[in-house]
Amino acid sequence: MEQLLQHYQSVTQNKVIHWFKAGNINDFPENGGACIKYKTKQIAVYNFTRKATWYACQNLCPHKMEMVLSRGMIGDASGIPKVACPLHKKTFSLENGESLNGDDYKIATYPVKIENENVYIGFSD
Repeated sequence: MEQLLQHYQSVTQNKVIHWFKAGNINDFPENGGACIKYKTKQIAVYNFTRKATWYACQNLCPHKMEMVLSRGMIGDASGIPKVACPLHKKTFSLENGESLNGDDYKIATYPVKIENENVYIGFSD
């Protein structure tokens, strides 16, 4: 299981080597998430219309090791955009992947850009 978690590494804007076209903006629900596949990775993509921002993170919940984060509820914790796992409600920052519950769990996050109504996710591989 540890190897699966290591498969996901956060990418910052300045580390992007490849922008992957994930789909059209209309392919993603408003104020919700959907899952896309990039190579062997499942990536949760969120259209956070309440904040007029897009986010992407690994779809794998590090607590129960289930591919469910794209179905999680998005919201805000003291100004920090977050996703809550639908299985156990542990929450993670969509900005940096840190647990907002004080746990050691962390998720990988990826930059998102919108061009010509298309959604692109940034990867370093």
